[in-house]
Amino acid sequence: MKNTIKQKLNRASIQEPVSFPIKVVQFGEGNFLRAFVDYAFQRLNTELDFNAGIAVVQPLAGGLVHMLNDQDGLYTLFMNGVKKGEKIQDIALIKNVVKGINPYTEFKNFLDLAKEEELQFIISNTTEAGIEFVDSDLPTMQPPASFPAKLAILLHERFQHFKGDFSKGVTIIPCELINYNAATLKSILLQYCDLWNLDNAFKTWLLEACTYHNTLVDRIVPGYPKNEIEEYNNKLNYSDNLIVTAEPFFLWVIEGDEALKQKLPFHKTDLNVKIVEDMQDFRTLKVRILNGAHTSMVPFSILYGNETVRETVDGTFTGNFVDEVIHEINSTLDMNPTEIANYAEEVMDRFRNPFIIHKLSDIALNTVSKFKVRVLPSLLTYVTNTQELPLHLTFSLACLIQFYKGDWNGKALPINDNAEIISFFSTLWKTKDLPKIVNLTLENKDFWECNLLEVKGLAEAVVTALSEIETNGIEIGFENFKMKFNS
Repeated sequence: MKNTIKQKLNRASIQEPVSFPIKVVQFGEGNFLRAFVDYAFQRLNTELDFNAGIAVVQPLAGGLVHMLNDQDGLYTLFMNGVKKGEKIQDIALIKNVVKGINPYTEFKNFLDLAKEEELQFIISNTTEAGIEFVDSDLPTMQPPASFPAKLAILLHERFQHFKGDFSKGVTIIPCELINYNAATLKSILLQYCDLWNLDNAFKTWLLEACTYHNTLVDRIVPGYPKNEIEEYNNKLNYSDNLIVTAEPFFLWVIEGDEALKQKLPFHKTDLNVKIVEDMQDFRTLKVRILNGAHTSMVPFSILYGNETVRETVDGTFTGNFVDEVIHEINSTLDMNPTEIANYAEEVMDRFRNPFIIHKLSDIALNTVSKFKVRVLPSLLTYVTNTQELPLHLTFSLACLIQFYKGDWNGKALPINDNAEIISFFSTLWKTKDLPKIVNLTLENKDFWECNLLEVKGLAEAVVTALSEIETNGIEIGFENFKMKFNS
C-alpha cells in the first residue's frame, strides 16, 4: 500500500474560507496564546456564534507569523490529560485566526488594523518582560521596540481614524504574568502620551473610551510536540507545522463588571473563565504555587540532569525537592489551608500528566524576571513570618546563579534571557569569586527591585550553597548544604 501524501493545512485544502471580521488584535503568536486565548474565542464562536476573527501581531522581529500565514492562520490543538484515572485527548482545529502581521516588515498593514470597524479587544502575552516603558521608543519608529509603544501607536491611529469616536474604544486584556498587568500597561500608555506630546483628547480617549482588565491565566502549554510529532501527525489527515499541545485544565480570571460579561459571554459556556471584581486571591495561589514551583525547579533540575517537568517530579530526589519547595510556598499564603492544599495537589498531578513532555529548557525563558515575580515574594514572606531562611527556596536561588554561569560539566546550558542579564553573569562568573558573584547579584535592584543583601543571612547561605554545587554537584551539594544550614 502506497503512503498517502497529506495535503498542507490551509483554508483551501480543508474548504474553510475566512468568514470572521477582525474583532481581536492579539500581540503574540506563541504557543500559549494559540492554545489558550485563541481556543477560548473559538469556543465563543462555535457555541454562541460570537463571530470574532483574530489578527495576530508578532511582537518581536523574529517570530512565527510567517508560519501562521503559510497555513492561513490554521493549526491543530491537542489537549491531553487524565480525568478520573482515564487518559483523555481532545483535538481542535483552530480556525479563527484571520491573519498574522509582522510589524517589522509590514508596518502599514499593522497600522491598518486600527481602522477595523468591528475591532473590540486587544489581547497580549509578551512575557513578564514585555510590559515595560522604553524611553528610547519614538512614534516615528516603524515599529518601536516595546509592546506598549507599538500599542500606543496603534491606538493613536485608531483615535485619529475614527476622529475620537468613543464608541471605537477597545477592551484591553493583557495576559502577561505580572500582577496588575492591565493597570501597568495603562500607566505606560499614558507615559508615552507625555513622552511623545500627544494631545489631551487622545489621553482622554484612552482613559474613558478604552477599558483595561487585569487577568490571570492558567494552563500548561508544552507547545510543539517535537519528539512525538510523527505520532501526532498520524492522527491528522493533513500536514500541520504548527501543532500545539496543552493540558485540558483551563482557568482564565479577568477583572471586570457586568458590562464585560456581556461583551465576553463565557458564562454561557462551560469554559472556566471567571469575570470577577478582584482576582488577587486567584493570582496569588496560581503564581506562587504553580509558577513558583516551575521557576524554582528549572535551574535546579537542569543542573541535576533532568530534561522535563515530569521527570523532575517523578524522580526521588528532585521530586521530593519540589514537594518541599511547594510546602515552603504554601506556608507563606494567607488563605484557606484546605484550598491551598487541594490546589497544590492538583498542581503536582498536572506536572505528572503523562501526555505532557514539558521540557525544562522551554520554560527557562527570562528566569531572572520570573524568579522575581513568582518565587521571591514567597522567600521574603517566609523570612518575615519565621525570621528564618527557607532551605529549598534559598538553594533554588543559588541554582539560578549557577545556571547563569552558562555551562555545566562541559555542556552549554539553555539560557534564554536578554543580552544585558546574560552579559552581567558572564562577566561576573569570570572572576571565579563566589562571594563577589553572590553579593553583586543579590544587590542588583534591576533584577529584584530591592537589595537582597539586606535579607539577614541570605548572602552567606547562597555562597555556601554555590560552593557545594561547584564542588559536589546538585544532589550531594544539597545534602551538604542542608546539614550546614541546619547546624
